[in-house]
Amino acid sequence: MYHQDAFAVTEAAEIEAALESLRFGCLVTHDAAGLFATPMPFLYDAGRRRLTGHVARASPHWERAGESDAIAVFQGPDAYISPSWYPSKLKHGRVVPTWNYEFVQVEGRIRWNHDPEALIAHVGALSDRHEASREHPWSVNDAPADYIRGLAAGIVGLELAIGRVEVKRKLSQNRSEADRQGVIAGLSASASETDRSLAAAMSRKTSL
Repeated sequence: MYHQDAFAVTEAAEIEAALESLRFGCLVTHDAAGLFATPMPFLYDAGRRRLTGHVARASPHWERAGESDAIAVFQGPDAYISPSWYPSKLKHGRVVPTWNYEFVQVEGRIRWNHDPEALIAHVGALSDRHEASREHPWSVNDAPADYIRGLAAGIVGLELAIGRVEVKRKLSQNRSEADRQGVIAGLSASASETDRSLAAAMSRKTSL
């Protein structure tokens, strides 16, 4: 992935935090028939340095890809940036629109998992993560065991052994502090929750 140095995240702790925060991404592989992509939720296994996920058994992805190199891409909040938010526009007018965003790309080698117990454990861990904040969290154990086992037969698990991680945060780091604050103010006033989320990310970056 191309990026300017100003937008690259290189500190190990920040990269690890980015991996821990990953939720939904897209697995992309290439074979003799061409490219193939599958969107899915992922979990990060820090101890084993793996991303785990699953696809429908009916999907041709696992048969087409086999054990091969792959990338998983994750799009964070993004927003259009109006040059009208830059105070520097009033000074010289030499400003144009751009786009701010957060993006993570993970490269590695995949293998597929057909073990029913491992698949049930994966689905349980995935559910536990996203149910944790609920007052009455759902657990895979709430459903009949034979029902869960039948559903597990319809999926194939995957593990992506992480080889390289690239984290890019384009948050107006190349602009003056006044322009950055103008962007934060503009995004914060937006009706879009995504815009406001990006403004919060920019504010956190500013406070570091």
